[in-house]
Amino acid sequence: MENQTDRSEFIFLGLSSDPQLQIFFFVIFFTIYFITLSGNITIILVIKTDPSLYSPMYYFLSHLSFVDICYSTDIVPKMLANLLMKQKTISSTGCLTQMFFSLLLSVTEVFILSAMAYDRYTAVCHPLHYVVVMSKSVCSYLLMGSWLMGLSFAVINTVPIFKVQFCGFHEIRHFSCELPPLLKISCSDTFLNNIILYSSVVIFGLGSFLPTLISYIHIISAILKIRSTEGRSKAFSTCSSHLTVVGLLYMTGMSQYTKPSSISSVVVDELFSVQYSILTPMLNPIIYSLKNKEVKRALGKLFGKK
Repeated sequence: MENQTDRSEFIFLGLSSDPQLQIFFFVIFFTIYFITLSGNITIILVIKTDPSLYSPMYYFLSHLSFVDICYSTDIVPKMLANLLMKQKTISSTGCLTQMFFSLLLSVTEVFILSAMAYDRYTAVCHPLHYVVVMSKSVCSYLLMGSWLMGLSFAVINTVPIFKVQFCGFHEIRHFSCELPPLLKISCSDTFLNNIILYSSVVIFGLGSFLPTLISYIHIISAILKIRSTEGRSKAFSTCSSHLTVVGLLYMTGMSQYTKPSSISSVVVDELFSVQYSILTPMLNPIIYSLKNKEVKRALGKLFGKK
């Protein structure tokens, strides 16, 4: 049987082929995308316009919001367009571009979160040296390092895929171009690609997770030494929102890329991907605004509430 599919395109088989479900998914994900954009843009505007938020913590938070906007925009608009089409296709160039930016932005995000953990560690454990340690230049270097880590991870995993061959109908059992589903439909040997992927996930994952973990071990230890209940509550409140975001991202993102293929499931893979690439960018501004009194106060000032 001759293949009728354009060899320069991939076909998405993710989510559902039921027209009614597709409309339902379109409404849901359009709403999520709208909340993601409006929430993260609001966070950026609040931080840029309120002088009381000119601190390292909010400097990193504004860049985290920017990354979330880019990450969501890399995935959702194409998915929304495909939900309205009978044949859900993407060009090979578009697919590799989407995959590259997905890898770049996801790793940049975890390293920004790691920098935010170090910022909280310095604020809680070394408050007298905070201004010196978290200087403007240090913050710039940490942010630049986060983007360089993301770029390195994306290049390391994208370049080898140009040698991979795809046969048949180029059908991806997913709603976006992620590396693991792409490697599964290859008709060439992907052993080296998988080794590079798993090795880089472990190296970059631990490289961002361990500093975050160590920072929070010191933070929790310092908080427990505070005698007053009010003092402990205030110290923990400055870290709880960040800890929530870190937990959401690592639990789904790391498990998606490190779990054995023997326990892989299309439904589970899609649920994990929806969580870290679509829901997390929407939840981040909500979590930070609900749990942070300074952000809530600044939001009140922005929208004219006293």
